[in-house]
Amino acid sequence: MLTYVVPEISCGHCKSAIEGGVSQVPGVERVEVDIESKTVVVEGSAPSEAVVAAIVEAGYEEVRPQ
Repeated sequence: MLTYVVPEISCGHCKSAIEGGVSQVPGVERVEVDIESKTVVVEGSAPSEAVVAAIVEAGYEEVRPQ
């Protein structure tokens, strides 16, 4: 399981955009965005670099591992 902090998460649209993008990454089995904690939890075998790239592609520039 990988957890990332994305400070720009603020609403349901953010949650949908990130979950939609990250779920398309090969190897991702589950993705969950928590708006309150501004975190993205990813389960599966996808490489971290691919997950971060998907979050950035969704429009969120600051992504840090937790």
